[in-house]
Amino acid sequence: MTAATHSTLFPQVPDSADAVLEGLDPEQREVATALHGPVCVLAGAGTGKTRAITHRIAYGVRAGLLQPSSVLAVTFTNRAAGEMRGRLRQLGAHGVQARTFHSAALRQLQYFWPKAVGGSLPRIVDRKIQLVADAAAACRLRLDRNELRDVTAEIEWSKVTQTVPAEYAAAAAKAGREAPRDPAETAQIYSAYEDLKRDRAVIDFEDVLLLTVGVLQDRQDVAEQVRAQYQHFVVDEYQDVSPLQQRLLELWLGDREDLCVVGDASQTIYSFTGATPDHLLDFRVRHPRATVVKLVRDYRSTPQVVHLANGLLAQARGRAADHRLELVSQRPPGPLPVHTEYADEPAEAEGAARRIRELIDAGVPAGEIAVLFRVNAQSETYEQALADAGVPYQLRGAERFFDRPEVRKAGVALRAASRFGSNDSLLDDVVDLPSQVRAVLSGEGWTPQPPAGSGAVRERWESLAALVNLAQDFSTAKPDATLADLVAELDERANAQHAPTVQGVTLASLHSAKGLEWDVVFLVGVAEGMLPITYARTDEQVEEERRLLYVGVTRARERLHVSWALSRSPGGRPGRRPSRFLDGLRSGSPAARSGRSGPGAAAGVERGRSLGGGTAAGPRRTRRTPARCRVCGRTLTDPGEMKLMRCEDCPSDMDEGLYERLREWRAGQARRSGQPAFCVFTDRTLVAIAEAAPDDAHELARIPGVGARKLGRYGAEVLDICAGREPVAEDDVD
Repeated sequence: MTAATHSTLFPQVPDSADAVLEGLDPEQREVATALHGPVCVLAGAGTGKTRAITHRIAYGVRAGLLQPSSVLAVTFTNRAAGEMRGRLRQLGAHGVQARTFHSAALRQLQYFWPKAVGGSLPRIVDRKIQLVADAAAACRLRLDRNELRDVTAEIEWSKVTQTVPAEYAAAAAKAGREAPRDPAETAQIYSAYEDLKRDRAVIDFEDVLLLTVGVLQDRQDVAEQVRAQYQHFVVDEYQDVSPLQQRLLELWLGDREDLCVVGDASQTIYSFTGATPDHLLDFRVRHPRATVVKLVRDYRSTPQVVHLANGLLAQARGRAADHRLELVSQRPPGPLPVHTEYADEPAEAEGAARRIRELIDAGVPAGEIAVLFRVNAQSETYEQALADAGVPYQLRGAERFFDRPEVRKAGVALRAASRFGSNDSLLDDVVDLPSQVRAVLSGEGWTPQPPAGSGAVRERWESLAALVNLAQDFSTAKPDATLADLVAELDERANAQHAPTVQGVTLASLHSAKGLEWDVVFLVGVAEGMLPITYARTDEQVEEERRLLYVGVTRARERLHVSWALSRSPGGRPGRRPSRFLDGLRSGSPAARSGRSGPGAAAGVERGRSLGGGTAAGPRRTRRTPARCRVCGRTLTDPGEMKLMRCEDCPSDMDEGLYERLREWRAGQARRSGQPAFCVFTDRTLVAIAEAAPDDAHELARIPGVGARKLGRYGAEVLDICAGREPVAEDDVD
């Protein structure tokens, strides 16, 4: 461990309040010294917002202006809360409460429930999805596993937006949500779910907030007691606050204004959970006397990465975009972002794995590299490609580190060794702490070399290797540390869910990557239909997809690779196109060809070669009857383009799931009729149907390739598939 790494992981506690302010830039110092009244910190990605607010709390405590027990800092994840607690301890601000909204609310609810309601707090249900399944069964509705997850998500959204079952349908329509089932059915299941909870005397995760709000609203004495305890509030990631969390915060505050909020509207990516940036954007309306500080000095990313990030937001639209922050990199220049096109997804994964292997061989630590994608289903291809290339990896967003069975078992073994080490033959003649840990964990399956391949065995080894690496860092920082000291450190980290870094490439969805950073980031699958995702239909939904890509870009410190594939599988139809969000930001994109310039213009941005051998569409044939592209308006001359009613290289808004369902249905029709599949519908016609997703026979008939004969023969079944229903062939009807 270098001296710089040591000072970062285990810094010295400042010896005075003034020393807490040392090293802060002017804007961070302004945040740290603004201790009274409402404060709003607009903090861009990589600008040191956590540093600013923890130094603010620590400065107030060390200067005697804030009582530690009167401060409540809230955020959204156990990891973020654990990091905040750790930083406050390092700054000498002991006794400050740093919790998630749910953790803070649960603590209060458990304390006040006997007094406010009577008896003990109902049990929190472990598996909500099973309760939803029971509710659906009570309504005589049959849901598969995916539908159960979707309906569960709708119930969660309803509760955090304070929507009751009777109001669900109207609220979902107003919010533009894509309901997984008929809204009336979802509302029925939601109502039955609430009834079942009451019958079984259980509550769910969202009830913790709802019940705390209810107690604070109904019992003035309880509200006054909470307000007497907590007098200063700090809210991190304020753009992610839901209406329910905002209501809880207002009840905590009462008529006071000792509140500091920190957020960035351009990083609002969780609206599907009820999060909204409106509370951040309206903060100065609610608090006209608020101190507002903007943090725009980006200490994380190179100017080249920041340039691309700023360019993404420069094209954004909507209210959040109107309040975007123009980042200014504070780092030395680095390499230009690389844009790469591949023939298919396996080629894209193999290309990324090959480049990652080269980076690791050149000395870049595997733990400083990440592969980020839009949906978790994309990970499998990259897991296999990395395993084939001999690259270690970890999958983020799965089971929490300290909840993994192998980690729990390793903890038991280390604790036993710390108590009875002198009687353990494994530890004979082993003096230093790292060697002791390696000796103990060798009995749990750790080996000096990782196992071959991927899967559960490799994941188990990576977990144990993370503990070995942590022991090495801990011993370097504290040379006299014993095994018992390490066990105590592990217990503290487990309580805070502060997992050690696994020395492997991180595979993660863009949503789960929020709040993290790496030296090298591979943004993969950046194609139309994936970013923006096909079901992002409204302008606001598309803009949130843009913000999601912005979050991905700003995870990179030094190197950024952006890639997409023209088709899903080798030999497939090369119908995909790079995301519209890259227009003007890469060479050869539509905006770049038209000569548009600006903060995100393509000039100077390198476009990588296609490592998968894919090529652009070939020369177009002519057609006597011209038509116009429905995307860009250009005159069409190619028969295939005429069928799609768009240029070959214009963005496709095809629903790929719908396309695959249509292909499966077509294959069945072809088998039953004994004719080739293209005689039912050609691939081009299926693509056109998947792009149009017609709602009725009139819309379906307008698609080239669907004549009157095929409309009469197949129309009803195709429309059923487009509507998400199981098609019923005439032969199946009694």
